[in-house]
Amino acid sequence: MLSQSGEYVLRVVVFLASEGGVPCTTHQIALATRVPEGYLAKLLQALGRAGLVHSRRGLHGGFVLTRRPDELTVYDVLAAVDPPQRIRSCPLGIESHSDRLCALHQRLDEAMAMVEEAFRKSTIADVVNEPANSRPLCPIPQTPRKSQKARSRQD
Repeated sequence: MLSQSGEYVLRVVVFLASEGGVPCTTHQIALATRVPEGYLAKLLQALGRAGLVHSRRGLHGGFVLTRRPDELTVYDVLAAVDPPQRIRSCPLGIESHSDRLCALHQRLDEAMAMVEEAFRKSTIADVVNEPANSRPLCPIPQTPRKSQKARSRQD
């Protein structure tokens, strides 16, 4: 249903949303999402071009979402890298189907329309806040920066 790029980019955005606006480095994102760092850089560039992430330079820099998770849909994220494809004409190039899709391709397109609508209705906040038995992300090792924040909260 989804390409690997689509799966990866959703993991990345869900991770960034779960970090609550704290900038995350490419390395931190790669560890948490199990997206290879080289490929992750390409995904982050695409998300940046789409205006969905912003990078901050410097010691405490990294990537953050530009929109709140409740304003960002699954469709928005997928459209930045690999938008769901609808069937507009016969994939086989059959001339007699050029005016109208055959019954099979019409049903496939209707199914894609339902999937697209579900993606448009689902926000990233819905995904992050959904009660579930497991999280869609990998546990990540404690980073020194996060350790400092944890210590400062305890003081």
